[in-house]
Amino acid sequence: MKNTPRSNRFHIAIFGKRNSGKSSLINALTNQDIAIVSDVLGTTADPVFKTIEILPLGPCVLIDTAGLDDVGILGELRVSKSLSVLNKADIAIIVVDASTGIDRFDEEIIRKVKDKGLPGIIVAHKTDLANEIRVHSVDFKVVNVSSKTKEGIEKLKKELGKIAATEDKFEIVGDLIDPSDVVVLVTPIDSAAPKGRIILPQQQVLRDILDSDGIGLVTKEFELEKTLESLKNKPKMVITDSQAFGMVSKIVPEDIPLTSFSILFARHKGDLEELVRGAKSIDSLKDDDKVLIAEGCTHHRQADDIGTVKIPRWLTKSTGKSIIFDYYSGHGFPENIKDYQLIVHCGACMLNRKEVLHRINQAKEKEIPIVNYGVLIAYVHGIFERALDLFPNVKTIYEE
Repeated sequence: MKNTPRSNRFHIAIFGKRNSGKSSLINALTNQDIAIVSDVLGTTADPVFKTIEILPLGPCVLIDTAGLDDVGILGELRVSKSLSVLNKADIAIIVVDASTGIDRFDEEIIRKVKDKGLPGIIVAHKTDLANEIRVHSVDFKVVNVSSKTKEGIEKLKKELGKIAATEDKFEIVGDLIDPSDVVVLVTPIDSAAPKGRIILPQQQVLRDILDSDGIGLVTKEFELEKTLESLKNKPKMVITDSQAFGMVSKIVPEDIPLTSFSILFARHKGDLEELVRGAKSIDSLKDDDKVLIAEGCTHHRQADDIGTVKIPRWLTKSTGKSIIFDYYSGHGFPENIKDYQLIVHCGACMLNRKEVLHRINQAKEKEIPIVNYGVLIAYVHGIFERALDLFPNVKTIYEE
């Protein structure tokens, strides 16, 4: 569990006014002093992400936020940063003083949580100091808690566990295979691969195959032909790194389904249908159109970096147009996306599904086409149709 990537953990965002006890609640939930607790208003300035394991939830991320009643120019910025956490949260905990009840700040965050369609729990906190508990709500379940005496902590964990159990556990490839099916994974080992390891999406696909009782075979692109020849029966499918798609598609017979890690993650973490629509918009790009290359993390860039070198090169060659490229990396998303004619996003292995969908929805709201690396690579290399054969409902969008 300790090695579970943050992007695969259940995200729990904790909201409340200053000194409502958000940080002490985190300490009580984790049974550790991992959050700073102080009587000074505004101790938590920016959202703080803490990876932890909590039974019965398992691996999760607790997000401590600034007080929703913060004041002043800096206070407004802190509140804005806190509210942005809603874009990546799987559940929201609203911490309310047990003795005073729900006020306008609490009502506002409850409304925002409901508008996002997120499940929520209201914690009536500091019950050890309350003569009478005044917290009542028709919106979310209320759990009475004291971080000091630990009253209600186990009940809160159980309620969180119930919600986590109902969340859709969307498989990466497991729904496409049956037990004992053989899946061949083509994983080039190039200068961008971490020393001694394979990259995260490839690890996650392999684990999903094993969890689904399938058989995963890992090979490099130059050994693929020998690998296929060595098999007694043909594999259920071949999954390749996007950058080797062109070479791999020439080796894998047409009767063996072929797709890429990035296309699987476009479906697993995002909205494959919308990304396919985004790919179709590539042909509409004109001279001097602006394209945003967006990545969910910062990393050391190689000489032939995919985001800043290869994608621009492929797009320019495919369209024959003089395109203006801008680059953005890390959490958050530029506010000026309406200035772009296309957004090209990475595979988002470091982002959770909620945040990826939020980015896609931002683009949809502003009617800006969006595509991810793997979908784009398949499109510009003329192997798009084959890469989508596994997903007939999505393929019809391409054929429209």
